[in-house]
Amino acid sequence: MIYLDNAATTKTHEDVVKEMLPYFTENYGNASSVYDLGSKSKLAITKSRETIAAALNAKPEEIYFTAGGSESDNWALKATAEAYKNKGKHIITSKIEHHAILHTCEYLEREGYEITYLDVDERGLVDVEELKQAIRPDTILISVMFANNEIGTIEPIEEIGSIAKEYGILFHTDAVQAFGQIPINVEKMHIDMLSASGHKLNGPKGIGFLYIRKGVKIGSFIHGGAQERKRRAGTENVPGIVGLGKAVEIAVATMEERTKKESELRDYLIERVLKEVPYSRLNGPRKDRLPNNVSFCFQFIEGESLLIMLDMKGICASSGSACTSGSLDPSHVLLAIGLPHEIAHGSLRLTLGADTTKEDMDTTIEAIKEIVQKLRDMSPLYEDFKKKSAVSE
Repeated sequence: MIYLDNAATTKTHEDVVKEMLPYFTENYGNASSVYDLGSKSKLAITKSRETIAAALNAKPEEIYFTAGGSESDNWALKATAEAYKNKGKHIITSKIEHHAILHTCEYLEREGYEITYLDVDERGLVDVEELKQAIRPDTILISVMFANNEIGTIEPIEEIGSIAKEYGILFHTDAVQAFGQIPINVEKMHIDMLSASGHKLNGPKGIGFLYIRKGVKIGSFIHGGAQERKRRAGTENVPGIVGLGKAVEIAVATMEERTKKESELRDYLIERVLKEVPYSRLNGPRKDRLPNNVSFCFQFIEGESLLIMLDMKGICASSGSACTSGSLDPSHVLLAIGLPHEIAHGSLRLTLGADTTKEDMDTTIEAIKEIVQKLRDMSPLYEDFKKKSAVSE
């Protein structure tokens, strides 16, 4: 099997699993208890909190553990809306956010909040001047993702953070795809809140965190006990927190070497596919993108058919089309960058991991060439295109 869907989830690192195991069977105490068995769990949580904070240039007390990126996104938006509603009810985001942001914004609109959805250019980049123009006296939050999960575009986060700080507006970023892949400094980038998830960086599923800058006055999202300094109730997921901390430690230690290798394989893949597969296009920028992300569109085919046939060859990939969204509509991200429906339907996302090899790339490229040609040979649209091209010549 060749696994090229690391943006969806990653394999849990074996050292992460080893680190977690004792907290299932030996050090299983509740971290809120006063006896020694619980103290071991509490110390483990503290260690992970410190590791994550150091990776962001944050303070440990600014890290709050959650069940994952979606919870963190919901918490940041809903709690900010509630806490700052007397100041205003206007929020700014972008059209290419993850659905954890977009659907939360839709919920807030039903609650009487106004949302401005920023356009992006053909590379998927937010225009900072358009952002400035969207700011109003009643704007309470800007939420723009750090890097796009579908097309890999890295947004101008430091510029956006500076603008938010200048206008006295809170700035949240969904960094689920970026954290562990590229360096993030919350101080330098003026980030007030940041969401991340363990299973995107070879950690376990069901664990994430929300960074909340000290002084940001938002309340709890989940009510109950006094865990997480009275901000996130519920017995702590100690094995998950331990695993997340270890995954972050490994990601930081290996980032430079790992992302250099991924970038080289990414560029090799892009170069060959664009050269060897006619009527193909790269989605997102050529260079300023996540090291492991490649997104293509192939004309005259359906992305879901390509995915199924790749799977039959043992290649795991994903697409922005109906196959993954459960909808007949193509990806909202691809439409936002200006692609027509008929091209957006032929999308393919390949996301590399630490174990990906050049041989994997070669095998995948040959499979794509073969399958795309096979699908086009069955396509009446492609047949019509060839006839029209022959006539025009």
